Amino acid sequence: MFAAYAATTDPAEPLSALRVGDIAPPPAPDGWVGVTVKAATLNRHDLWSLAGVGLAADSCPMILGCDAAGIDDDGNEVIVHSVIGDPEAGGGDETLDPRRTLLSEKYPGALAERVWVPTRNLVAKPASLSFPEAACLPTAYLTAFRMLTTRGRLPSDGSVLIQGATGGVSTAAILIAHALGARVYVTSRSEAGRESASELGATAVETGARLPERVDVVIESVGAATIEHSLKCAKPGGRIVVCGSTSGHMATVDLRRLFFLQLELVGSTMGTIEELRRLTQMVAMSEVRPLIDSTFSLADAADAFARLDSGDIFGKIVVEP
Repeated sequence: MFAAYAATTDPAEPLSALRVGDIAPPPAPDGWVGVTVKAATLNRHDLWSLAGVGLAADSCPMILGCDAAGIDDDGNEVIVHSVIGDPEAGGGDETLDPRRTLLSEKYPGALAERVWVPTRNLVAKPASLSFPEAACLPTAYLTAFRMLTTRGRLPSDGSVLIQGATGGVSTAAILIAHALGARVYVTSRSEAGRESASELGATAVETGARLPERVDVVIESVGAATIEHSLKCAKPGGRIVVCGSTSGHMATVDLRRLFFLQLELVGSTMGTIEELRRLTQMVAMSEVRPLIDSTFSLADAADAFARLDSGDIFGKIVVEP
């Protein structure tokens, strides 16, 4: 089976651990179903895996990729939910299962001709979405959706600040927040990033700049470099929802601001199968369409990874077997 996989892990040179070629199809656990992959997308998670974050070298070779849309063995067009977990163990939420994992961590991922998942992890793909568009939803768009709704509790006619303009979660948050009726502010260090965010309808400002208003929800994926600004931009009772820490994970927080303004500093990771269904329905019934940066064939996956690693992207990178 043709795939993009981690042959080993390399913290110093992650891309050196990537291989693209034939690999033996993995044995599927009992009760799992196969999906012929029509489109997959890359995430920062894939680079972390190559660097050995969440993936041990002795678990390699490991097929990479969390996101996929394709056709199951019964001929149904489906979207793959990449969280492998037990909702009952998480109190009804599989992302809270202490043993939960993602595709490409313990089980082979989606950057291949075929992927296998539990039957419950399949969501019907709406006919109105292309396979590349559908493949954008399970990680970045689901993460943004959960941050804005379940964790952020964005009110109707609310306001949102998104730290960083160009990543997959950030562009997803811009589009979803607009669809939910919010006023959207975005920060970026680069003029090009601010221009791109403005084209999507956001009010874009330089990183650290003062906003016209304090916001209900802050979408925080940058981490140490922006957390102080995020706290300052939240209105009393507002929520700073954190899903990443690309600039560093050790941050100093002014606890006086936190308790005096009764702010909520909230963590968020991925989303549930039910949230993916809600997101898919919202996208299908609206004008929201995932933003695609570029498309590569699976044979050219190394070029796709190099583009992701460069950071010079706006939207999602799609890989088609």
